[in-house]
Amino acid sequence: MELSVHPYLFELASLMAIFAFAIVSPGADLAMVMRQSILHGRRSAILTSFGVGTSLMVHVTYTILGLGLVISQSITLFNIVKWCGVAYLLYIGIKALKAKPAERLDVAAPEPAARGPQSAFKAFGLGFAANALNPKPVFFFLSIFSTVVSTQTPVAVKFGYGLVMASCLILWFVAVSLFMTTPAMRARFARISHWIDRASGMVFIALGLKLATEKAA
Repeated sequence: MELSVHPYLFELASLMAIFAFAIVSPGADLAMVMRQSILHGRRSAILTSFGVGTSLMVHVTYTILGLGLVISQSITLFNIVKWCGVAYLLYIGIKALKAKPAERLDVAAPEPAARGPQSAFKAFGLGFAANALNPKPVFFFLSIFSTVVSTQTPVAVKFGYGLVMASCLILWFVAVSLFMTTPAMRARFARISHWIDRASGMVFIALGLKLATEKAA
């Protein structure tokens, strides 16, 4: 019993080791949550965080189902997706390494105070849309799932991986909502974001090179 569970725990740990860099790397989702915190307060920002995490499951779902279909029916299509994933990972890795501090989150100008209560539906929807309309997770998840997760892993287990990843993403943005709302905290995060970019850039490049050496089954 324990032997059958262990490989899945190893896969999950490998996924989370990679995904951790994607979580903390500055991007559109983080900018949205920070903006919500400043304009509408923590309640709205936390609801937006749940919207981002829920949207992530949409990406995970079609990635798992689509990747399984590609692998089982067309090696050619799998290789096309694979090389798109390699190109994307190398692109964002190099871009992260070359980025300058001024190109990161714009936290210099203070935003106006909260403008009144925002509906829960709107706050949740803003987070959901910010993530769902971002095409980057497509190749990101295709890349890490095809690199780390075995084709023999059951679909139900893969969905379990996705739920863990979405939960961690929500927890991260809830933490951002709680602790990154003051000017001092925003300035501190802006300073360390440069090193987060450096580290995540190297990880994405390494992952892209690893994926490039993988042979189609």
